[in-house]
Amino acid sequence: MIESFILNIDRLSKAIGHAFAWCIIILTFGTTYEVFVRYVLRDPTSWAFDMSYIMYGALFLMAGAYALSRNAHVRGDVFYRLWPVRVQASLELVLYFIFFFPGVLALMYAGWDYGAESMRIQEVSVNSPVGVPIWQLKLMIPFAAFFLALQGVAEVLRCVVCLRDGAWPARLHDVEELEVAVAQQHAAAAQQPKGSGQ
Repeated sequence: MIESFILNIDRLSKAIGHAFAWCIIILTFGTTYEVFVRYVLRDPTSWAFDMSYIMYGALFLMAGAYALSRNAHVRGDVFYRLWPVRVQASLELVLYFIFFFPGVLALMYAGWDYGAESMRIQEVSVNSPVGVPIWQLKLMIPFAAFFLALQGVAEVLRCVVCLRDGAWPARLHDVEELEVAVAQQHAAAAQQPKGSGQ
């Protein structure tokens, strides 16, 4: 039952991450258009810079829970990966409560006031004369923090399951790090009988 709850939170994080991944497409086309009109037509836009940081900011904020669900956040794991899994889980459990949850909950609390005030005054960008609205991006901050905290609950439960079972519970897999894929290829090649070919 705990594993099912964890995977449901993972699925929510995946859905949000995949939805906001489309920001990359918008960002790519917008930036390409800006480069074309700026350097070929000599007529730069007044909105491209704002569009680029809004799209990137939205992607960065809303993909945080997805990255956490895939164990993709940067970690100094030189020693961590050598430890037994129960030691890893114990350390992660402690660190989630000391660092992760206080930071994320503070971001949610402060972000709500920050985003609500920005929405109240209908804040626009000061970087261009067009006045591109940016309050939507600022309003995403508490929501991103909420989804990150929710995924943090799933990660804490993963630690609990690992401590109980002595193995990390399964994660959803929709992408794979190149390093992991290459390691799996080498492991498969090493297990293949000599002279059998591929």
